[in-house]
Amino acid sequence: MKQRREILKTLCASPLLMAMPSLSFAAETGSGPEQSVKRPLIYSRIPSSGEKIPAIGMGSYQTFNVAPDEVANKENLSQVLATFFNMHGCLIDSSPMYGRSESVIGELVGQLEERQKFFAASKVWTYGKEAGIKAVETSRQRMQVEQMDLMQVHNLRDWQVHLPTLQSLKSEKKIRYTGITTSFLGQYADFEAVMKSQPLDFVQLNYNIKIREAERRLLPLAMDKGMAVIVNMPYEKGRLFKLVKGKALPEWAKEFDCDSWGQYFLKFILSHPAVTCAIPATSKVKHMQDNMMAMTGRLPDAKMRQQMLAYIEDI
Repeated sequence: MKQRREILKTLCASPLLMAMPSLSFAAETGSGPEQSVKRPLIYSRIPSSGEKIPAIGMGSYQTFNVAPDEVANKENLSQVLATFFNMHGCLIDSSPMYGRSESVIGELVGQLEERQKFFAASKVWTYGKEAGIKAVETSRQRMQVEQMDLMQVHNLRDWQVHLPTLQSLKSEKKIRYTGITTSFLGQYADFEAVMKSQPLDFVQLNYNIKIREAERRLLPLAMDKGMAVIVNMPYEKGRLFKLVKGKALPEWAKEFDCDSWGQYFLKFILSHPAVTCAIPATSKVKHMQDNMMAMTGRLPDAKMRQQMLAYIEDI
């Protein structure tokens, strides 16, 4: 019976391949010109509610912090957002720490005529109860939503004060989900302690094919506690692309519908059963398109994940 419960837990936490909708992409065939190919989208369930969200979201660190008069940059970011929503994205993560990012996201998303549901996620990055309450409202106003979907305590800053506030705001239906974040390995011990002691809907942490410390304790704990996992720094601040520069994508990557190194790195993350959503950040449309294609088709199984790791370690 225990083994059956563990299997069910893993299946419930794993990304789900949805028959519809799907994304189309151009693919060369042996019989002629490029043809349109459809792949099913990959969604994940939020354990605390059962709500399904796309497995690729969007980060905004250093990409949406543009001044009001930077018209060209804002027009470009509007195209990036349009691509994100047109390819079925919904979760956008930001923070007051990211300068004007919240405001720019709110402004540009509000200008889009057609979009999928906007799942607005941000963070409390301040000290003190009253400042925390004000920060939530400020984020809501900047992102121009009636209700914040997710508010997280940024890098555990004053979490003892802010988490009770966020739980209270959730009970009042002013926010939908609560969480904590980190992107520092040195915070993992404290992060784990908070996960063990607090009722959380989400945890956000750094994890990728080269930085895998989260696999040891945090990801298994999230599964055990029924917490959704958002992964930041999926490309290790671009260092993964430098690692594979000039290297050919292995032919066997086609076995899990992988067409680029970006998709290789993202699909490795999404194939971990604890992971709910990865949030790569970009200010380029072509990179957004590539990111979103990572949440289509098949994911590597456990054996293939080991092959992916071995290939990267040999480079």
